[in-house]
Amino acid sequence: MENALYTTLNRQSGLMAEMRAVANNIANLSTTGFRKEGVIFAEHVADLGREEPSLSMAAAEGRLVSLAQGTLVKTGGTFDLAIEGEGFFQIDTPEGPRLTRAGAFTSSAEGELVTADGHRLLDLGGAPVFVPLDAGTVAVAPDGTVSADGAPVAQIGLFQPVDPTGLLHSGGTRLEVRGGIEPIESGVVFQGFLENSNVNSVTEIARMIEVQHAYEMGQGFLDSEDQRIRAVIQTLGRS
Repeated sequence: MENALYTTLNRQSGLMAEMRAVANNIANLSTTGFRKEGVIFAEHVADLGREEPSLSMAAAEGRLVSLAQGTLVKTGGTFDLAIEGEGFFQIDTPEGPRLTRAGAFTSSAEGELVTADGHRLLDLGGAPVFVPLDAGTVAVAPDGTVSADGAPVAQIGLFQPVDPTGLLHSGGTRLEVRGGIEPIESGVVFQGFLENSNVNSVTEIARMIEVQHAYEMGQGFLDSEDQRIRAVIQTLGRS
Protein backbone atom coordinates (compact mmCIF):
# COMPACT_ATOMS: atom_id res chain seq x y z
CA MET A 1 0.00 0.00 0.00
CA GLU A 2 3.01 2.30 0.50
CA ASN A 3 3.54 2.27 -3.27
CA ALA A 4 -0.03 3.49 -3.76
CA LEU A 5 0.65 6.35 -1.37
CA TYR A 6 3.84 7.35 -3.17
CA THR A 7 2.08 7.17 -6.53
CA THR A 8 -0.81 9.31 -5.29
CA LEU A 9 1.51 11.91 -3.74
CA ASN A 10 3.43 12.14 -6.99
CA ARG A 11 0.15 12.53 -8.90
CA GLN A 12 -0.98 15.27 -6.52
CA SER A 13 2.25 17.18 -7.12
CA GLY A 14 1.72 17.02 -10.88
CA LEU A 15 -1.90 18.16 -10.56
CA MET A 16 -0.78 21.15 -8.48
CA ALA A 17 1.69 22.11 -11.22
CA GLU A 18 -1.07 21.88 -13.82
CA MET A 19 -3.44 23.91 -11.63
CA ARG A 20 -0.85 26.69 -11.37
CA ALA A 21 -0.42 26.71 -15.15
CA VAL A 22 -4.19 26.88 -15.75
CA ALA A 23 -4.59 29.64 -13.14
CA ASN A 24 -1.84 31.65 -14.83
CA ASN A 25 -3.55 31.20 -18.21
CA ILE A 26 -6.85 32.48 -16.82
CA ALA A 27 -5.10 35.44 -15.18
CA ASN A 28 -3.73 36.43 -18.61
CA LEU A 29 -6.96 36.18 -20.60
CA SER A 30 -6.69 39.87 -21.50
CA THR A 31 -2.91 40.12 -21.82
CA THR A 32 -1.91 41.16 -25.34
CA GLY A 33 0.20 38.53 -27.07
CA PHE A 34 0.12 36.04 -24.18
CA ARG A 35 0.68 32.37 -25.10
CA LYS A 36 -1.16 29.83 -22.97
CA GLU A 37 0.83 27.12 -21.27
CA GLY A 38 0.22 23.48 -20.42
CA VAL A 39 2.04 20.85 -18.39
CA ILE A 40 3.86 17.88 -19.94
CA PHE A 41 3.50 14.64 -17.99
CA ALA A 42 5.93 11.74 -18.29
CA GLU A 43 5.47 8.18 -17.02
CA HIS A 44 8.28 6.51 -15.07
CA VAL A 45 8.13 2.74 -14.55
CA ALA A 46 10.26 1.11 -11.85
CA ASP A 47 11.06 -2.61 -11.67
CA LEU A 48 10.47 -3.77 -8.08
CA GLY A 49 11.77 -7.29 -8.59
CA ARG A 50 10.39 -10.67 -9.57
CA GLU A 51 7.95 -10.93 -6.69
CA GLU A 52 6.44 -7.47 -7.13
CA PRO A 53 4.58 -5.82 -10.01
CA SER A 54 6.29 -2.83 -11.60
CA LEU A 55 5.52 0.60 -10.20
CA SER A 56 4.27 3.31 -12.59
CA MET A 57 4.47 6.96 -11.57
CA ALA A 58 3.57 10.09 -13.56
CA ALA A 59 5.56 13.29 -13.15
CA ALA A 60 5.09 16.83 -14.44
CA GLU A 61 8.33 17.13 -16.40
CA GLY A 62 7.91 20.54 -18.04
CA ARG A 63 5.72 23.16 -19.66
CA LEU A 64 4.47 23.42 -23.23
CA VAL A 65 3.70 26.85 -24.73
CA SER A 66 0.78 26.88 -27.18
CA LEU A 67 1.52 28.33 -30.63
CA ALA A 68 -2.17 28.74 -31.49
CA GLN A 69 -3.14 31.99 -33.21
CA GLY A 70 -4.87 34.68 -31.13
CA THR A 71 -7.46 37.02 -32.62
CA LEU A 72 -6.23 40.30 -34.12
CA VAL A 73 -7.75 43.56 -32.93
CA LYS A 74 -7.47 46.80 -34.88
CA THR A 75 -6.00 49.71 -32.90
CA GLY A 76 -4.75 52.06 -35.61
CA GLY A 77 -1.51 52.65 -33.71
CA THR A 78 1.50 53.35 -35.94
CA PHE A 79 3.76 51.04 -33.96
CA ASP A 80 1.12 48.49 -32.93
CA LEU A 81 2.11 45.32 -34.77
CA ALA A 82 0.55 41.86 -34.91
CA ILE A 83 1.68 38.63 -36.51
CA GLU A 84 -0.69 36.36 -38.40
CA GLY A 85 0.66 32.84 -38.76
CA GLU A 86 3.99 31.59 -37.51
CA GLY A 87 6.76 33.57 -35.92
CA PHE A 88 7.66 35.86 -33.05
CA PHE A 89 9.21 39.28 -32.64
CA GLN A 90 12.64 39.26 -31.05
CA ILE A 91 13.40 41.79 -28.32
CA ASP A 92 16.56 42.63 -26.41
CA THR A 93 16.33 42.27 -22.62
CA PRO A 94 18.90 42.38 -19.79
CA GLU A 95 18.60 38.58 -19.60
CA GLY A 96 19.33 38.22 -23.32
CA PRO A 97 17.19 38.06 -26.48
CA ARG A 98 13.59 36.94 -25.94
CA LEU A 99 10.68 36.15 -28.26
CA THR A 100 7.22 37.69 -27.97
CA ARG A 101 3.92 38.08 -29.82
CA ALA A 102 3.07 41.26 -27.90
CA GLY A 103 3.54 43.95 -30.54
CA ALA A 104 2.59 47.17 -28.71
CA PHE A 105 5.76 49.14 -29.48
CA THR A 106 6.61 52.82 -29.11
CA SER A 107 9.42 55.03 -30.34
CA SER A 108 12.12 55.85 -27.79
CA ALA A 109 13.88 59.20 -27.48
CA GLU A 110 16.59 57.78 -29.77
CA GLY A 111 14.10 56.60 -32.41
CA GLU A 112 14.32 52.90 -31.53
CA LEU A 113 11.15 50.80 -31.33
CA VAL A 114 10.74 49.49 -27.79
CA THR A 115 8.22 47.61 -25.66
CA ALA A 116 6.39 49.18 -22.72
CA ASP A 117 9.25 47.90 -20.52
CA GLY A 118 11.84 49.60 -22.71
CA HIS A 119 13.12 46.43 -24.41
CA ARG A 120 14.28 47.12 -27.97
CA LEU A 121 12.72 45.40 -30.98
CA LEU A 122 15.36 43.66 -33.12
CA ASP A 123 15.71 43.27 -36.88
CA LEU A 124 16.71 40.20 -38.87
CA GLY A 125 20.37 40.80 -38.03
CA GLY A 126 19.79 41.25 -34.31
CA ALA A 127 20.19 45.06 -34.36
CA PRO A 128 17.64 47.52 -32.91
CA VAL A 129 14.92 48.74 -35.29
CA PHE A 130 15.41 52.47 -35.79
CA VAL A 131 12.88 54.92 -37.23
CA PRO A 132 13.89 58.57 -37.79
CA LEU A 133 12.18 60.83 -35.26
CA ASP A 134 11.38 63.40 -37.95
CA ALA A 135 9.65 60.88 -40.24
CA GLY A 136 6.25 62.10 -41.37
CA THR A 137 4.72 58.78 -42.41
CA VAL A 138 5.82 55.40 -41.09
CA ALA A 139 4.57 52.23 -42.78
CA VAL A 140 5.21 48.57 -41.99
CA ALA A 141 4.78 46.11 -44.85
CA PRO A 142 3.45 42.55 -44.36
CA ASP A 143 7.02 41.21 -44.68
CA GLY A 144 8.19 43.46 -41.81
CA THR A 145 9.85 46.15 -43.96
CA VAL A 146 9.67 49.51 -42.18
CA SER A 147 9.49 52.61 -44.39
CA ALA A 148 9.75 56.27 -43.37
CA ASP A 149 8.25 58.72 -45.85
CA GLY A 150 8.39 56.00 -48.50
CA ALA A 151 12.04 55.01 -47.96
CA PRO A 152 12.89 51.62 -46.37
CA VAL A 153 14.76 52.08 -43.07
CA ALA A 154 14.58 48.67 -41.35
CA GLN A 155 13.43 45.05 -41.61
CA ILE A 156 11.67 43.67 -38.56
CA GLY A 157 12.74 40.10 -37.97
CA LEU A 158 10.33 37.22 -37.44
CA PHE A 159 11.74 34.15 -35.74
CA GLN A 160 10.64 30.77 -34.50
CA PRO A 161 12.27 28.23 -32.15
CA VAL A 162 14.09 25.33 -33.76
CA ASP A 163 12.39 23.09 -31.20
CA PRO A 164 8.78 24.21 -30.47
CA THR A 165 8.98 22.54 -27.04
CA GLY A 166 11.98 24.72 -26.18
CA LEU A 167 9.86 27.79 -25.36
CA LEU A 168 9.69 28.85 -21.73
CA HIS A 169 7.87 31.81 -20.17
CA SER A 170 10.46 34.11 -18.66
CA GLY A 171 8.16 36.91 -17.48
CA GLY A 172 4.92 38.37 -18.81
CA THR A 173 4.73 37.80 -22.56
CA ARG A 174 8.46 37.22 -22.98
CA LEU A 175 9.61 33.75 -23.99
CA GLU A 176 13.05 32.24 -23.46
CA VAL A 177 14.20 29.76 -26.11
CA ARG A 178 16.18 26.63 -25.39
CA GLY A 179 17.62 25.08 -28.52
CA GLY A 180 18.08 28.11 -30.75
CA ILE A 181 15.93 30.15 -33.11
CA GLU A 182 15.73 30.61 -36.87
CA PRO A 183 14.32 33.40 -39.07
CA ILE A 184 11.16 32.68 -41.04
CA GLU A 185 9.34 34.31 -43.93
CA SER A 186 5.90 32.71 -43.56
CA GLY A 187 4.56 35.09 -40.90
CA VAL A 188 2.62 38.22 -41.92
CA VAL A 189 2.93 41.51 -40.02
CA PHE A 190 -0.12 43.75 -39.68
CA GLN A 191 0.41 47.40 -38.78
CA GLY A 192 -2.20 49.02 -36.56
CA PHE A 193 -3.27 45.71 -35.00
CA LEU A 194 -2.54 43.80 -31.79
CA GLU A 195 -2.96 40.09 -31.11
CA ASN A 196 -5.08 39.01 -28.16
CA SER A 197 -4.13 36.25 -25.75
CA ASN A 198 -4.70 32.79 -27.23
CA VAL A 199 -6.29 31.56 -23.99
CA ASN A 200 -9.84 30.23 -24.35
CA SER A 201 -11.69 31.06 -21.13
CA VAL A 202 -14.27 28.27 -21.48
CA THR A 203 -11.77 25.45 -21.99
CA GLU A 204 -9.41 26.75 -19.30
CA ILE A 205 -12.14 27.03 -16.65
CA ALA A 206 -13.41 23.56 -17.59
CA ARG A 207 -9.87 22.22 -17.24
CA MET A 208 -9.47 23.92 -13.86
CA ILE A 209 -12.63 22.21 -12.58
CA GLU A 210 -11.43 18.86 -13.93
CA VAL A 211 -8.01 19.19 -12.28
CA GLN A 212 -9.58 20.34 -9.00
CA HIS A 213 -11.87 17.30 -8.90
CA ALA A 214 -8.97 14.96 -9.64
CA TYR A 215 -6.93 16.57 -6.84
CA GLU A 216 -9.83 16.26 -4.37
CA MET A 217 -10.19 12.56 -5.20
CA GLY A 218 -6.50 12.00 -4.57
CA GLN A 219 -6.66 13.94 -1.32
CA GLY A 220 -9.64 11.84 -0.22
CA PHE A 221 -7.63 8.66 -0.82
CA LEU A 222 -4.67 10.01 1.18
CA ASP A 223 -6.94 10.98 4.07
CA SER A 224 -8.53 7.52 4.10
CA GLU A 225 -5.14 5.84 4.10
CA ASP A 226 -3.94 8.09 6.90
CA GLN A 227 -6.92 7.10 9.03
CA ARG A 228 -6.40 3.39 8.22
CA ILE A 229 -2.72 3.50 9.18
CA ARG A 230 -3.50 5.34 12.41
CA ALA A 231 -6.13 2.72 13.28
CA VAL A 232 -3.67 -0.12 12.64
CA ILE A 233 -1.01 1.54 14.80
CA GLN A 234 -3.50 2.08 17.65
CA THR A 235 -4.68 -1.56 17.41
CA LEU A 236 -1.14 -2.92 17.47
CA GLY A 237 -0.28 -0.62 20.36
CA ARG A 238 -3.05 -2.13 22.51
CA SER A 239 -2.07 -5.73 21.78
